Amino acid sequence: MRKSKPKKRILLPDPKFHDAEVTRFVNNLMLQGKKSIAYSIFYDAIDMVGEKMKDSDKAPLDIWRKALENVTPQVEVKSRRVGGANFQVPTEVRPERKVSLSMKNMILYARKRSGHSMSEKLAAEIIAAYNNEGGAFKRKEDMHKMAEANKAFAHFRF
Repeated sequence: MRKSKPKKRILLPDPKFHDAEVTRFVNNLMLQGKKSIAYSIFYDAIDMVGEKMKDSDKAPLDIWRKALENVTPQVEVKSRRVGGANFQVPTEVRPERKVSLSMKNMILYARKRSGHSMSEKLAAEIIAAYNNEGGAFKRKEDMHKMAEANKAFAHFRF
C-alpha cells in the first residue's frame, strides 16, 4: 500500500450505558448526522425489549449483545478471478468487520420490518435475533451456507 493505515478513532461511550459498542451501533443507526434521534431510537428500542422480555432474567442490554452475537458471521465469500473464471472463495471475517457486518445487518433488516416507529422495528429485530430468527440471522445463515458450498475453492485464498 502506498499510504499508511489511518489511525483508529476512539469512540466515546454512550451517556446512558457508558458503553463504546452502543455508540458504534448508534453511529451505524444514525441518518443525516442526527445522532440525538438515533440515541433516542436505540434507548426506546432497548426499553421495549426490556418490557417484552420481562420473564427473561437478563438485562435488556445483555439481550441486545446476545442478539448481535447471534447475527455475527464467521465466514464470508469473496469473488476471486483465477484463470478467466470467477470463484466464490470462502474466507474468515476479520474481528472488526464481524462487528460491523452484524450491526449493519441488524439495522438493515430492522428498517425493512413492518411497524410504526423505528424503535419498535429495532426492538422486534433484536428479540428475533436473540431467538435465532429474523432477517439478520437468516442473512448470516445464508453467508455460512454459501461458504460451505464453495469450500472446494478455499485453496484460492489470498
